[in-house]
Amino acid sequence: MHRMLIRNGHIVDPANRIDAIADLLICEGKINHIGDRIETEANSVIDATGLIVTPGLIDMHVHLREPGFEYKETIASGTRAAAVGGFTSVACMANTNPVADSPSVIEFIQSQAQKEGSANVFSLGSITQNLTGEALTDVPALLEAGAIGFSDDGKTVMNAELMRQVLALSAKLNFPVMVHCEEHNLNAGTVMNLGETSRKLNLPGSPNMAEDIIVARDIMLAEFTGGHLHILHVSTAGGVELIRWGKRRGVHVTGEAMPHHFALTEAAVEVHCTNAKMHPPLRTQADVDAVIEGLRDGTLDAIATDHAPHAPFEKARGMLEAPPGIIGLETCVPLVFDRLIHTGQLTLSEAVAKMTCVPANILRIDRGTLSIGSVADVTLIDPNKVAAVDVTQSASKSRNTPFNGLELRGWPVMTIRDGVVTQSTIEA
Repeated sequence: MHRMLIRNGHIVDPANRIDAIADLLICEGKINHIGDRIETEANSVIDATGLIVTPGLIDMHVHLREPGFEYKETIASGTRAAAVGGFTSVACMANTNPVADSPSVIEFIQSQAQKEGSANVFSLGSITQNLTGEALTDVPALLEAGAIGFSDDGKTVMNAELMRQVLALSAKLNFPVMVHCEEHNLNAGTVMNLGETSRKLNLPGSPNMAEDIIVARDIMLAEFTGGHLHILHVSTAGGVELIRWGKRRGVHVTGEAMPHHFALTEAAVEVHCTNAKMHPPLRTQADVDAVIEGLRDGTLDAIATDHAPHAPFEKARGMLEAPPGIIGLETCVPLVFDRLIHTGQLTLSEAVAKMTCVPANILRIDRGTLSIGSVADVTLIDPNKVAAVDVTQSASKSRNTPFNGLELRGWPVMTIRDGVVTQSTIEA
């Protein structure tokens, strides 16, 4: 029997309300025991003194690009980046080529992940066929093939009747509908936030209301249908307040924040150009403060990355032509520690919950916990490790990030999936 013993770590498992120094024993890929000074023979013993031991982190919003855009990222390279970043599970978006709108594409992604993945991959199907916003996909068939939720991320479903229909199916079949909220008629051709910086740079900007209008519409539709609405990458103060309003009304609405939306403002565009171009865009300091407050008070349930790899030649096209998005799997944990935990914005347990049990509950997946008998997905983090982001060492195939060179404190140092170490910078 294969045994791995993690000694003297600070175990933080919000699902089980564990926050203590203890040992963790893994047997045959399962969590076997948590306790003081566990005495047993083990194939490997890890000294976790000074380290934080959490359930394997979950990123509920990534783009793995395969099939169709393997020059940007593959399932193999994207999940390697996930493992380096401390993530044992990721949920991948449907905007591949072909789009994940058929059982065959969902099955392909799952097959590739089984063969080449360094992390668990959970597939999202598209809400509409070919992401055109014109007709719903065969939702029951995609669920049968393995989809765990539905999203047209990258595009908003502008047809409110289609959104009503998919949210009604959500209420009936119990899955999350994960929505990108930008009113296409208000943000067409825009490349950044509408505001002081866009006017200074003479660039077309998207107003906050482009996001807020769709957030409000979809919350109303979720209230009407009883479906589970999840708002992706919330970036505006108005969006945060609308989700807060929806929760007060008893609507089944959840939301997520991205590190770039709590760590950067629109001013980053002046410095990082296309590596600070994303949709929804970086906003003002007031919006950043609202996103952080939303994380603090529970309005925003989860932290995810929106890992969006693009090739260097694509980002070199300039602000008007370059695609939006940045890579994020390997910088998420240090940004959360450096900007939220070490600054006192979130407690350690609150932050860990937003990357473990909370996304697991939203996605309805059996992960995010160190419960006895559960799959041994575990992340070890050194909260005091100081290092600079070095994009040249990224496991991703892409390099598009505004954080290169930034010194941060708090880094993942070991990732364990199914009881097997998938990345480590410490000796096991």
